[in-house]
Amino acid sequence: MADFHDIITLEPGKRGGKPCIRGMRITVADVLGWLASGMNNDEILDDFPELTETDIQACLQFAAQREQQTVYA
Repeated sequence: MADFHDIITLEPGKRGGKPCIRGMRITVADVLGWLASGMNNDEILDDFPELTETDIQACLQFAAQREQQTVYA
């Protein structure tokens, strides 16, 4: 599994600075939303052939690490 740091990019002028996949305009939130809506990896890859299975896993890894760092008051 590739480290998500090699896949998830942050660019201030792109998609409002949200974390994107390999500099594309597809955000981590987009992928997480598709998964949450019930799409499976194959359906996402069919709809967005520019993505890879590794990209989807990187989004999950990124979200998991971000959640671990979140502190609720």
